[in-house]
Amino acid sequence: MPILNSTYKPFFLFRNGFVSTVYSGLVRRVDLEQERERMTLRDGDFLDLDWSYSEEKSNKLIILLHGLEGNGKRPYMTGTAKLFNENGIDAVCVNFRGCSGETNLKYRSYHSGATEDLEDVINHILKEKNYAEIYLKGISLGANMILKYLGEGDGVPAQIKAAIAVSAPCYLHGSAKELHTLKNKLFHDRFLKHLSESLKNKQKRFQEDLSVDTIEKIKTLFDFDNVYTAQAHGFKDGLDYYTKSSSLQFLPKIKTPTLIINALNDSFLSHECYPVKEAKENDFLHLEMPKYGGHVGFISKKNIYYNESRALDFISSLEK
Repeated sequence: MPILNSTYKPFFLFRNGFVSTVYSGLVRRVDLEQERERMTLRDGDFLDLDWSYSEEKSNKLIILLHGLEGNGKRPYMTGTAKLFNENGIDAVCVNFRGCSGETNLKYRSYHSGATEDLEDVINHILKEKNYAEIYLKGISLGANMILKYLGEGDGVPAQIKAAIAVSAPCYLHGSAKELHTLKNKLFHDRFLKHLSESLKNKQKRFQEDLSVDTIEKIKTLFDFDNVYTAQAHGFKDGLDYYTKSSSLQFLPKIKTPTLIINALNDSFLSHECYPVKEAKENDFLHLEMPKYGGHVGFISKKNIYYNESRALDFISSLEK
């Protein structure tokens, strides 16, 4: 599919990737009423789903996946949910394991390639609800997960009609390296602080699997992925996790109409995270690379972000 030209042109201040990223993460607010549902995963663990609905009964649903250390109530989730609700589409914001305010039951938690959890969510919804059309939208880590899920095999349900991946770190090793550079130190340290705090809570329940001394030796996100992410989820080490969980290798096999929106000034993404070759060779992939937007910072008018309105436009265009 030819690379798409982007029409996104933010106000001057928000053309700075750092400013748009920070503003979107710390300042933006979205009011949305949600109903929480707890579901059981195949291994007996749980995750929480935050539902919101259109005014009229709908047979369409968008499933939203958050990024690293996010949750279903973050503005980049509720902003999309609210816009879709206002346009006749129900929404469910997925909270990954341990991300809904309560530590999950298992030693494992979530990671960029945990598509088995996404599959469980989709199967649960198909069993319990009656939606004829389902759309997927992921942010950052959630975007990588969706792309990997769609390209893993031929088991994607017919009800899944389209997907949108925003600020997608398609090549996890490259993105991890970028997060460890000086320009991203503030973001790196913030992520590490939240991850370490969550790990300390988990350690209290799983002392045989993880010691306090081991946690104290975690000084970088690389350390975290080597010490916890890899070990808790069956990978040899952090590099093995990055290699097997990166969605880049799965893009050629995607057969669901999919839009990837990755800003060129996203400091979290390495050059491999812009899959130009893969998009050109797959008619189902649509790649849009706006000049601005930072990492999930596509600020626009009336508190509706460009990636949100663009997601709605993309889905609407497929119905014509």
